[in-house]
Amino acid sequence: MVRTTAGTSIALVVALALGFSTPVVADELDDRKSALENEIAEVQQSMEYLDSDIAETIGTLKTYQGRLPAAQQSLADAQSRVESSAGEVEALAVRVDLAQETRNKITEELRADRQEMDETREVIGQIATEAYKNGGVPTNVSLLLGAEGVEDFTQSMDMVDQALRGQNAAMERLSEQNATNANSQARLVAVEAEITRLKEKADAALAAEQAARDTAAGEKAKVDKLVADTSSLSAKLQAQKPVIEAKLAGVEKAQQQNNADLAERQRRQLEEARKAEEARKAEEARKAAEAQKAAEAAAAAEQARLQAESQAEAQREADRRAAEETARRAAEAEAANRPAPAPVVPQVAAPVAPVAPVVPVIPEAPVQAPSGPGAFGLRAPVAGPISSGFGWRPTPVGTIDFNGTGGYMHTGIDYGVGCGTPLYAPAAGEVWYADSNVLPGAGNRIVLDHGVIGGNALATNYYHLTSYVVSVGQRVSAGQLIGYTGTTGNSNGCHLHFETMLNGTLVDPIGLF
Repeated sequence: MVRTTAGTSIALVVALALGFSTPVVADELDDRKSALENEIAEVQQSMEYLDSDIAETIGTLKTYQGRLPAAQQSLADAQSRVESSAGEVEALAVRVDLAQETRNKITEELRADRQEMDETREVIGQIATEAYKNGGVPTNVSLLLGAEGVEDFTQSMDMVDQALRGQNAAMERLSEQNATNANSQARLVAVEAEITRLKEKADAALAAEQAARDTAAGEKAKVDKLVADTSSLSAKLQAQKPVIEAKLAGVEKAQQQNNADLAERQRRQLEEARKAEEARKAEEARKAAEAQKAAEAAAAAEQARLQAESQAEAQREADRRAAEETARRAAEAEAANRPAPAPVVPQVAAPVAPVAPVVPVIPEAPVQAPSGPGAFGLRAPVAGPISSGFGWRPTPVGTIDFNGTGGYMHTGIDYGVGCGTPLYAPAAGEVWYADSNVLPGAGNRIVLDHGVIGGNALATNYYHLTSYVVSVGQRVSAGQLIGYTGTTGNSNGCHLHFETMLNGTLVDPIGLF
């Protein structure tokens, strides 16, 4: 988009907001990305007529600003993952501690069980040893035969009974201890497996936590760098502000002079057209007066001719009547034998004035009513969409307005077409300008004069062309190829900037199509 002005100032907008945004979801980030791209394009468009390094700096600054919310969101997400991973590691550590406590308890129980089993085996061994020494456990008959009396037999039976009960109890206890030991061993194996699994999860969680911390550190570094870069670029632009303002003042002056020159040429055109119209009317009036005078002279001559003919006719009639009267009198005298009388003198009657012919009135030529600008029959110069319209654009909130005007006037429309798109004359006219880099920032440009129609003078401007195929003074017809669109001059991408100047003022081209 080319930005030109006529009596208005050019504003340069640069966003400087560095505040952190609240977290947003992915869809919102996508929307922001799209909106940011549009906003950056808009800011870059408004950088027309500035040096490319300044425009690039401003575009980079806007890019950094746009990245900040996403970077801050990524940092917040990474920090959230760190907290989540740290919580998981802590929970797993508690579970590992509990599992290890259970393992230690089971291990202690197994140790105690083994000790009891060893003691039980020792008792059983002692019983077995004693029985072996005595030839085995004695039967009731052997006890009866070997007893010295009833009392001795009873004592022997009690001893045998106690030995058997002790052996049975020891065997049962040993069996229970074996079962308990097997269960404890199974529990110990399960606990050991659980500990191994938990440690693996804990190791993975620790790795995830470390990765999250590394990611968070990286995201924070990005945010810190963006903030630092944004601050640096902002400071750079602030330092360049006097240079930018001087540049804008120069561009403004060149634009105003260019528009003034075009307006002056159109003023002269209109003045010449006015004088030509006055001369045409005067000539028509002169011709009409001459025609009227000639008509009046012809009418007078006709009236004189008619009057002469009337007098001649009256004389002839008088002569005829006199001759007739003379003949009558002569006949009467002859009949009376008198001498012939003197001839009768003709008496001419006063002639009757002829009706004067009507002098024709020559009508004045009809005055043509002034026609509107639409009489030029303007058509679109390229086939493509309009990417930027005509009109005032306010400076966005939170941006720098270098000229303090609150915005700038976009004095044309932009067509979003690629470089090399054919450019056609929207109406017949004459090439006023076809030059390169004469007007600051315009690049290759063409200015067509479409003359004066119905009291209106129209010229059209075309900026940033790749090339032009016409020359100054050349007459072109409507629809004739005059050049190709491009991105020369201070332009941030392929497009056509199209302006219309009507009677010395830049106006919205849409109203002229």
